[in-house]
Parts: sequence; structure tokens; C-alpha cells
Amino acid sequence: MREVVSVFLRLGFTAFGGPAAHTAMMRQELVERRAWVTDEEFVELMAMTNLIPGPNSTELAIHLGYRRAGWAGLWVAGACFILPAAFIVGFLAWIYVQFGALPETQGLLYGMKPVVLAVVGQALFGLVKAVLKGPVPILVAVGAAGLSLLGVSELALLFAPGLVWGLCSSRNWRVWAPLVVVGLAVGAFFGLSWRLEGSAKGVAYGLAPLFFVFLKVGSVLYGSGYVLLSYLNTDLVVRLGWLTKAQLLDAVAVGQFTPGPVFTTATFIGFVLGGVPGAVVATLGIFLPSFFFVSLSSRWLEKARKSEAMQGFLKGVNAAALGLMGAVLVKLGQDALRDWFTVSLALVSLAVLVRFKVNSAWLVAAGAALGFLSTQV
Repeated sequence: MREVVSVFLRLGFTAFGGPAAHTAMMRQELVERRAWVTDEEFVELMAMTNLIPGPNSTELAIHLGYRRAGWAGLWVAGACFILPAAFIVGFLAWIYVQFGALPETQGLLYGMKPVVLAVVGQALFGLVKAVLKGPVPILVAVGAAGLSLLGVSELALLFAPGLVWGLCSSRNWRVWAPLVVVGLAVGAFFGLSWRLEGSAKGVAYGLAPLFFVFLKVGSVLYGSGYVLLSYLNTDLVVRLGWLTKAQLLDAVAVGQFTPGPVFTTATFIGFVLGGVPGAVVATLGIFLPSFFFVSLSSRWLEKARKSEAMQGFLKGVNAAALGLMGAVLVKLGQDALRDWFTVSLALVSLAVLVRFKVNSAWLVAAGAALGFLSTQV
């Protein structure tokens, strides 16, 4: 348990760069250095987090904590990864409320993104070598990457190859019962969160409605921080009128350049709306569904390994998940590589990672510092 606390508390303070970078850092720390899981098991867990709603890197941390220290590790790993970011974002929200402005962020992101690109690229290369063995999984991964870049739903790209591969692995349809049960449970949780959140419609700000708004978002959100922005704009700006659009954009910016989960955007918004109580309530609301879904999928994953059909399903999902990670890498490249400085920073970072095996968290922090300095000259 001390090891779980140490690892995820440190990642919570140093894991900059968003979910793809967090995933790469966890692989570096827990597959390469500590050997908690193999590359194959890591991709399996990564794929499962893509199948359930919520923040992928946080759910991956929760899965890994469960693998290392059981049910207590599940809760401790998640809390240790979330809380440092929540405290940092809460402090920045206090500055924002007191002084009406945020520290400079553009320079930090300018230098951070090329390094994140290198970190994700190095991790993806290692995972591909370990997992994509044979022509079929390679074709699935390439197809998923291409279709993702064309805008096809990530959830469809994960489920389709998994279902086809699983059905080809076994003719016994009864083995799919656990998957049906999981689907019904997830649907029930969705319905409950929507029903409870409905009580917030048309009412003034309060802690209870705030909690249910973020509980709903944490229960149904798939995708990136841009999807989170869309959900929060619809609920908090347009429907309820609790925030201005400028405040929402500031909250999302803080979530991007601080370490840990991007979903700590909720902490910032909660503090702006209701101080410390609002920050606590919003943070609990958006992250609690992740613990529920991981608890459910962890049990299902253990049973799945005993079934040929379920193993086939996971193989298809795993291959597609690596394809989606490749698509993220392409999108990051389009956004991050703007000029000679960012291209050079990405190449040097990749060389340092491959040659010296440095801790990627510090490399991302160094990139952010160089980016900030370059914009001040």
C-alpha cells in the first residue's frame, strides 16, 4: 500500500500533459520500472478504460491500484492521483477569485505539447512491439486509427472489433452474459444520474444541484477535454447560467496545464461558484462514477480471462485501443508542431527518452519551462 501511495501521489503532482501523456508515464513507471503488470495486461486495462465513461487516465490509475493492492488499492490509487491536482487547481481558483486573472498559460502549453508528443510516441512504440503480434491485430489497429481520424465514434471502434473477434472465438453465446450484465448496470447508472441531475433544471445555484450536474457529466462523458467543454457549456453556461463562457474557458485552461486529471476543471468551477464546499462537491460528483465503473469492470475482467470468447473480445478491443492512441498521436502532432522550436523540442525529448530513460514527468515540466521562457523573449 505504501508503494501505491508513493507512486500515484508522485504522478498526481508531476503527470502533466493530459490523458495520453499520463498513460505513457504510468507505463514507464509501472511496466518498465516496477513490473506491476506486463505490456499486454497494461493494454488490456487501457482498453477497458476506453470502454467506460469518465477520465481514462484516472480510471487506469484506479485499475492499477486494484491490481497491486486489491480493493483498498483501488480507492487509494485513485485518490492519490486526483487529490494533488485538485489542490493545485483549487489554489489557482482562489487566485482567480481574488485577483480576477490566471497566471500565463499559453507559453507553458507551447513548450509542453511537443514533449507530450514525444512521451506518447515512445510509449506507443513499446506497446505496439509487445501487443500487435500478427497481421490481424495490426490491421485492426491501423483501421481504428484511420477511422478515428475521420471522426468515427471511439466507442464504436472499440466494440466492433471486440464483438467480431469474440464471436469468432466461441459459438457459446452464454459466455456473453457477463457483458450484458455490465451493459445493463452501466445503463442503470446513466439513467439514475440523469434523473437526479434533472432536479437542477431551472433552479438557483446550490451544492446539491452542483453535485448532480457533475455526477451526470462523470457518468456519461466519453472523449477529450473538448467534449467536457461542450457538456459544461451546455449545462452551466446555457441552461443554468451559473457561469460565463469566459469563466468556463479559464477553467478548462487550468485543467490543461496543471498536472493530473483534466477533470479537475470541476474543482475550479466548484470553487468559483461556492468556495471550498463547492470545490469539494464538484470534485466528488465528477470522479465518483469512475470508481463505480472500474469496480464493475475489474470484476468482469477477471471472469473474462476464463472464457475464450471474452479473451477474443479483449484482443479486438486492445488492438483498437492502440489504434486510437495512434490517432491521438497524430492529432497531438498537428496541434503541437508549429515551428522549428517545437519540432526540435519533440525530437530532442524523444532522443532523451530513448537513450537515457529519464522520468517523463520532469521532461514535460522542463518543456513547459522552456516554452514559457521562449514566449517571454
